[in-house]
Amino acid sequence: MSAILDRIRHAARDPLRRLVLSEGQDERIVTAAARLTREGLAKVTLIANPDVARATAGRAGADLAGVALADPGDAGAIARTGAALDEARCERLDAGERDRLAGDPVFQAAARVRRGEADSFVAGAGRTTADVVRAALWLIGMAPGVTAVSSFFLMVVPPRAGQAERVLLFADGGVIPDPTPAQLAEIACLGADNFARLTGEEPRAAFLSFSTRGSAEHPRVEKVREAVALARARRADLRFDGELQADAALDAEVARRKAPGSVVAGKANVLVFPDLDAGNIGYKLVQGLAGAAAYGPILQGLARQANDLSRGCSAEDVVEVATIACALAAPGKCATSN
Repeated sequence: MSAILDRIRHAARDPLRRLVLSEGQDERIVTAAARLTREGLAKVTLIANPDVARATAGRAGADLAGVALADPGDAGAIARTGAALDEARCERLDAGERDRLAGDPVFQAAARVRRGEADSFVAGAGRTTADVVRAALWLIGMAPGVTAVSSFFLMVVPPRAGQAERVLLFADGGVIPDPTPAQLAEIACLGADNFARLTGEEPRAAFLSFSTRGSAEHPRVEKVREAVALARARRADLRFDGELQADAALDAEVARRKAPGSVVAGKANVLVFPDLDAGNIGYKLVQGLAGAAAYGPILQGLARQANDLSRGCSAEDVVEVATIACALAAPGKCATSN
C-alpha cells in the first residue's frame, strides 16, 4: 500500500469518525460502505431505502453487516432536515422547495453533520458537484474567516527510476471556475494546511502560471502575482512562491535556472492553479500520463468536512476519498455558520 494512504488510514481510525453516505442505489457506494466498515475506517450510516440498499448490496456481493441503514422516507428524518433547512435558510427558501429538499438523502446527510450526529458526509457518485456543495454550504456553512468553498486533489505519483512515490496537492480542481486573487490566496492557504495535516510534511506552495518571475506580462500573470502577495500577508508562517511555470515549480534543475534562491521552486508539493480549466486539465493529465492516483475533489473551507465524488469514480475511489474525509474531519459537535 502507498505510504501516504497508510498514514491517512491511521489518522481516520484515531479516533473513528462517523461517516454518512447517501446513494444506496449505487453498487459502488454500497461496496465502499461495506469495505469502510469491514476495515474499521469509519462508522458508516447509509441513507437509503433499506430494501433498495440490501438489493443493491446483493447485486454487488457486498455485506452490509455493521452499516447503519437510514430510510430517507422516515417522517422523523424529513422533519429534522426540514427544521435544519428552516434554521439555515430562513425566508430564503420557500415551503415547497424546503419540503422537496427535506426528503433528499444528500441534504439529510448534510443535516446530520450540522446537528453533530456525524463528522462528515460523502456524496456525488450520481449527483452533481453543485448538489453536494449546495447541501454542504447551506447546512454546514463556512469555516470562520473563509469566504468560499474550494477543493483539492491529492495526487500520488508512483515510484519510478529509483525515486520514492511523490505526493502532491493540486488546488482548485473542482469548484471555483475563475478565482479572484483573494480566492486564489485562500485556496493556497487552505491547501497548504490540508497537505500538512494529511502528510505530516512541510507544505511548499507554488502559484502556477505561464510565466516565471516576470518572463511574461499579462493580466492573468498579474492576478497570480497579486494572489501570492495576499497569501504571504495572510500566512507568514507558510512558504509560497510565484508566479512559477510548472517545470520551475517541480524540477530542481529548471528551478536553479529560472528561480534561483526560491524556497519553493523545484521542491513544490502544493500546486495552486490559476483557474479551474488549468486545475482540472492538470490533474487528469498527471493521472492519465504519469499513472498517478488522484483522490478528490476534496472540499475545503467548510465548518465541518464534506466531500464530493467524481461521477466516474470506482468503489475503490469512494473508499479512499471517504477515508481522506474522515482523516480531515474533526470529531465532535458541528459549529455552523450561515
